[in-house]
Amino acid sequence: MPTASVLVLDSGIGGLSVTREIRALCPYLHIDYLADLGAFPYGTKSGEEIISRMTTLVDRLGKSLSPSIIVVACNTASTVALDTIRLQTHIPVVGVVPAIKPAAAMSQTGVIGVLATEGTINRRYTHHLIQEFAHSRTVVLHGSSRLVQLAEQKLRNIPLPLDEIRQELMPLLKKAPDMDTVVLACTHFPLLKEEFTEAFPQIKFWVDSGLAIARRVEYLALMQGIKPESEEKPQPNRLYITSPTNQYHQSSLEPLLGDYDAEVIIV
Repeated sequence: MPTASVLVLDSGIGGLSVTREIRALCPYLHIDYLADLGAFPYGTKSGEEIISRMTTLVDRLGKSLSPSIIVVACNTASTVALDTIRLQTHIPVVGVVPAIKPAAAMSQTGVIGVLATEGTINRRYTHHLIQEFAHSRTVVLHGSSRLVQLAEQKLRNIPLPLDEIRQELMPLLKKAPDMDTVVLACTHFPLLKEEFTEAFPQIKFWVDSGLAIARRVEYLALMQGIKPESEEKPQPNRLYITSPTNQYHQSSLEPLLGDYDAEVIIV
């Protein structure tokens, strides 16, 4: 019987928006979550830096944890390093794709915003998705690394200034007043969805990839013979952090990761 576990990697806690969906759909899977704070944030790094970092992490944790499935829960890392990671391991690897296709189908005004980090906004892959799935729509893009930092603050129980969130989103909204749909093309951003909705109630749809990733994980688990025989996990999930200087508030993490143990590792 294969080990029923999934390894989720991100530069910080943004990928926990993905683990929340995986836990809801596949409660029988054990989750090892890596917050790579030692290299945070990925969105401002070069492609070469991201590939080097991700291949190192996958090699080390893939060997030590032997996961059934690996999830690269970062849009920037997925657009840059996914093909290389898949070549280095026999473990199935799931990446994050900006949810442009469902957003294009969902929008009623035909005007879509893509909110991401600067790295994802500038990747050729993102523009290919727009050309393929939203060529008949008006698509405007905006990059913000500050929102990534604010999401990190939220899970450290640091109060978030709504005015600053509004200021970060305003350039996107000003580009297209008729926008009714925004793609949250960074896994940190669904953690701020409540604040986004409060700041801009005129946006009808905030779209992310979390559920689609969870469904893919469910399918890959089933293909390996891992079945939902029990919703009881034999052990807590695990949180790995690559920097000893950053800590999160447990009461903020448990709704996303569930019952967990934490460990600092230096990579």
